[in-house]
Amino acid sequence: MTTEFDLGALLAERGAERYELHAKHLNPQLPRMLHTIGFDKVYERAEGAHFFDADGNDHLDMLAGFGVMGLGRHHPVVRKALHDVLDLDLADLTRFDCQPLPGLLAERLLAHSPHLDRVFFGNSGTEAVETALKFARYATGRPRVLYCDHAFHGLTTGALSVNGESGFRDGFAPLLPDTAVPLGDLDALARELKKGDVAALIVEPIQGKGVHEAPPGYLRGAQELLRRHKALLIADEVQTGLGRTGDFYAYQHEDGVEPDLVCVAKALSGGYVPVGATLGKEWIFKKVYSSMDRVLVHSASFGSGAQAMACGLAVLSVMENEQIVAGVRTTGELLKSRLTALIDTYELLADVRGRGLMIGIEFGRPSSLKLRSRWAMLQAARKGLFAQMVVVPLLQRHRILTQVSGDHLEVIKLIPPLIIDEADVDRFVDAFTAVMDDAHSGGGLMWDFGKALIKQAVANR
Repeated sequence: MTTEFDLGALLAERGAERYELHAKHLNPQLPRMLHTIGFDKVYERAEGAHFFDADGNDHLDMLAGFGVMGLGRHHPVVRKALHDVLDLDLADLTRFDCQPLPGLLAERLLAHSPHLDRVFFGNSGTEAVETALKFARYATGRPRVLYCDHAFHGLTTGALSVNGESGFRDGFAPLLPDTAVPLGDLDALARELKKGDVAALIVEPIQGKGVHEAPPGYLRGAQELLRRHKALLIADEVQTGLGRTGDFYAYQHEDGVEPDLVCVAKALSGGYVPVGATLGKEWIFKKVYSSMDRVLVHSASFGSGAQAMACGLAVLSVMENEQIVAGVRTTGELLKSRLTALIDTYELLADVRGRGLMIGIEFGRPSSLKLRSRWAMLQAARKGLFAQMVVVPLLQRHRILTQVSGDHLEVIKLIPPLIIDEADVDRFVDAFTAVMDDAHSGGGLMWDFGKALIKQAVANR
C-alpha cells in the first residue's frame, strides 16, 4: 500500500493559518509579540540574503536566522548535496558501523584548527556546549566552569548554567555550580582559578549579546592562566565561527590562542539540517572515551547523520572555493566604516563596533533638550525601546530585517548572511540613515510608534 502525501497541497490549504496555528499549539507569546511590533509578515520564498512576499517584494535579511544562514538561503551547492545524499539511499545511523561522511567532515573542520585533533557531532549549538562542559569536567576531574557576564551559550540546563543573563536563568534553578567573571578581567579569573576547583573557562570571543569583543590580549592571557592552573579554555564559536568575524574562527584574531575545546554549529548546517560540533584535543577525547566500556558514554541519537554531514561538507567547500572569509573581511569593513561615519551626524548614535559581519550599533542619550526628554521617557518605560523603534521602521518602511541585540539593550546587532554584497550594504546604510533622520526630526511616525511601545511596556509590568 502506497501512502500519498503532498506537502505543497497541505501548505496551499493551511498555510494562511500560520499565526493562528502557532498561537494555539506552540509558544503563545511569539505571535503576540510579532503582531504587537508589526513583524507578522508572510514570506513566500527566500533566496540568498533576501525574502520575498506574495507580491514579489524583496526584504533584505540582516539577521540570517540568528546566524544559521551563513551562506544565505538555498545555496545551490548545499541544496545539491542534500539532494545527492537523499538519492544515495545510504545505510545511515545504524549505530554499529563507521560511515565515511562524519570522518570526512571532521577532517575538513580540523584543518582549520590544526592544534585540535578530534570532533564530536551533535545537533545544535547548545549540544556542542553541553559536550564541552562534560568533557572539561571529566578530563580535569573538577566541577566548576567559569563564564563571562552577559554570555550566551545556550538554553539547555548545562549551557544555561553558564548563561550570563538572569532573564534566561530565573525560575530554572538549581543549575550547575558555575561562576561568572567579567569579560576581559584577568584578575577576576585568577582569583577564581586559585580556588583549585575550576575545570574550564568558556568564552565567546565576541559576545552575541551587545556585540562586545574580548579586549586585546585577554584570550591569550586567560589561556596562560588556565594552563598554569591545569584548567581548560573553551571557545564558543557557535555564532562567531565559520567566517562570521573575518577569520574562520574569531579566536584566530589573536595570535597564540589555541583553545582546548571549540564549539561550532549554526552556519555549519547550511540552513538545512541542524548540526553542532565540539572540537577538542586528543588527550581530552581519550580520557572521556578511555575504554570500550565507555564507547557510548557520550553520544547523540541523530549525531553524525548523513544529511547533516553532507550539508556541513558542502558549506566548507563553498567557503573555501568562493573565498567567503576574505569577502566577509571586505564587506564587513565597508559596512562598519560607513556606519561609523554617521556617529558625528546623529547624536542618538553612540557607537558602532564588532568584526567582519557581526556588528553592533549602540544608541545613547542625546544632547539636545527635546530629544533628551523623549529619550528619558522611553528609558523610564523600558530600556531598549529606542532600539526597537529603529528595528520596526527598518522592516516596515524599508523591508530590512534586523534584531535588537538583547533584552533591555539599546543595541541593534547585524549578522547578515556572509554573502551580502556592496549593493546590500548601500541599501542598509541608506535605510538606516533615513530612520535616523526621522528619529532626529523630533516627531513623525517613529515617535508615534514609541508611544505605542511605552503603553505596551507599562501594560506588561
